[in-house]
Amino acid sequence: MTKKYLNKILNARVYDVARETPLDDANTLSQRLGNRILIKREDLQPVFSFKVRGAYNKLIGLSEADKKKGVIAASAGNHAQGVALSAQKLGVKATIVMPVTTPEIKVQSVAKWKPEIILHGDDFQETYSHAMGIAAKRHLTFVHPFDDPEVIAGQGTVGMEILRQHMGDIHAIFIPVGGGGLLAGIAAYVKAVRPEVKIIGVEPEDAASLYQSLKKKRRVTLKQVGIFADGVAVATVGKETFRIARQVVDDMVLASVDEICAAVKDIFEDTRSIAEPAGALALAGLKKYVAAHDLKDKTLIAINSGANINFDRLRHVSERAELGENRESLFAVTIPEKRGSFRNFCNILGKRSVTEFNYRYADEGAAQIFLGLRIGSGGKEHDLIMKTLTKNGYNAIDLSDNDTAKLHIRYMVGGRPPNIENEVIYRFQFPERPGALLNFLNHMGERWNISLFHYRNHGSAFGRVLCGMQVPEADTRKFQSFLDKLGYNYWPETGNPVYKTFLN
Repeated sequence: MTKKYLNKILNARVYDVARETPLDDANTLSQRLGNRILIKREDLQPVFSFKVRGAYNKLIGLSEADKKKGVIAASAGNHAQGVALSAQKLGVKATIVMPVTTPEIKVQSVAKWKPEIILHGDDFQETYSHAMGIAAKRHLTFVHPFDDPEVIAGQGTVGMEILRQHMGDIHAIFIPVGGGGLLAGIAAYVKAVRPEVKIIGVEPEDAASLYQSLKKKRRVTLKQVGIFADGVAVATVGKETFRIARQVVDDMVLASVDEICAAVKDIFEDTRSIAEPAGALALAGLKKYVAAHDLKDKTLIAINSGANINFDRLRHVSERAELGENRESLFAVTIPEKRGSFRNFCNILGKRSVTEFNYRYADEGAAQIFLGLRIGSGGKEHDLIMKTLTKNGYNAIDLSDNDTAKLHIRYMVGGRPPNIENEVIYRFQFPERPGALLNFLNHMGERWNISLFHYRNHGSAFGRVLCGMQVPEADTRKFQSFLDKLGYNYWPETGNPVYKTFLN
């Protein structure tokens, strides 16, 4: 297997459009982690992503007859840009089908290469099916984003460059995984030339299709895929990429949204460039792996796979980065509702840096405070703070890993209706596009009174809503049926302690 791909990668024709990207030292992070960290800068490609390599290698190898008919691709953005640029370079007509939820920056970036753009579907699967239908009808060549030997070989040139750029020892290379094309290509080359180098795949915790597939020794299709790192939001890894991965992957790491955001910040601090979430994914995995295995004085390489991020998403990234680096802790704290208790509480906190302090009068007995504190790197202070609060008689709840607290409640502290009956709380996720919020409300209808509602645009492909409704016990079955027919992902939150603490 590795010899077959070694030949393909060595003969891959990518440099008509791609550039050999640098392998940069991350000096600040290296010092912090006690290892030499190198970042492969695929964010510096002409389309700000590695995808142009595989796309061009596929198109250049087509017959003249197939080139004349044209090509089609389904993509949320990065692969689309690679295909569009490659097609323009070769004079091939390209059709690009993208989900309606694709960030505007990616649609605009594809449009500048002048392909035909069709927006269809809310997710990749719908987009993919539509593109395949068009391909059959128009007799176009479908350019798969990852599950194609020529695409895999094109991506493998990243691995070829890494080994040429760093001739010394390499302990491990960390590679972001969506469909698996980049991992398969890099791993096939590296294991053929330097088999001692570890290949470690990194996936988001909520899009771990390869991790689950390797665990079960068969390809697994995820029922639900997190879309924060939209460049790797794939429910099923490719057939060919999985075949390769089973032979060459040494380990897998799963990273949380907060850990990915922290890695975006790390890349910025060392390179002054901004990675997209999928682009920072490998570094998030590297940091987690170092901590888990207590590595010291090793050379570790992470692939920065892309930089196509909407500017307004940076607000969400910056808010979550401190949590991902364990530099901020969130708490719900109950203090006495009496004069002087506020000042006493602050005295106990001492000179710690407060990042958030939300409070509103609720009743005469107790006050509920939503508290954010900046803590030292690594989070060692967190347990000490909890002990200090408990020792001084305060009831404190740790909210640092509570998504409802981080996405919604921190912006809502202060509202407590005196007489609210039969309230149930749910989180919803729906495709984010013009009119999406109105469409969501229209779906909700007027069957049950909406008693609480919070929506905040995070600049991502999906909108997030926290909603309270008054549902009498007699309507429980009807309400469940309504939820099932709604067509949106949802999570019950009535039992979440942060709701009970601040809003109930």
